[in-house]
Amino acid sequence: MAIYEGAPNAFATGPSKSNSLVAVSTGLLAGMSREEAEAVLAHEIAHVANGDMVTLTLIQGVVNTFVFFIARVVGYFVDQAMRRNNEESSGPGIGYMVTVFVCDLVFGVLASMIVMYFSRQREFRADSGAAWLLGTPQPMIHALQRLGGLSPEPLPANMASAGIAGKGGISACSPPTRAWRSA
Repeated sequence: MAIYEGAPNAFATGPSKSNSLVAVSTGLLAGMSREEAEAVLAHEIAHVANGDMVTLTLIQGVVNTFVFFIARVVGYFVDQAMRRNNEESSGPGIGYMVTVFVCDLVFGVLASMIVMYFSRQREFRADSGAAWLLGTPQPMIHALQRLGGLSPEPLPANMASAGIAGKGGISACSPPTRAWRSA
């Protein structure tokens, strides 16, 4: 466990259940009740118990590998279709390069949606795990409501163009799976 100076936030990191860190900011501790802060910490502990950090890293890596591979296969076939039958070349042509670039972008966006789906499922599961650890979903519900109402700190001027402002939602807390309870 660690506490750091900063805006309201908490996270879990680490390669395994026995070698992980759960960190919470002073901004989150100051802006929440003890019950809400405990729910947030339980949520992060559930991420550790579920192995979410490694799982999402592996999902991202596998999806990126498919994007890389499929884009190049499509690029190869487009390049072959664009070449004249008697044309010899020592390397890929412009058809390959353009197709790979476009496919990397398109497949990358599609892959991001897949990763976001799995990430959202893991967040719901961590919410459920927090409710299970605390014996009731109410602290988690209150913490999510509080997080939705906290106003984010303004972004530095040089990063404002990349900022996305919005309100967080409240997720339902369902019982954890058997696999989680046995962990």
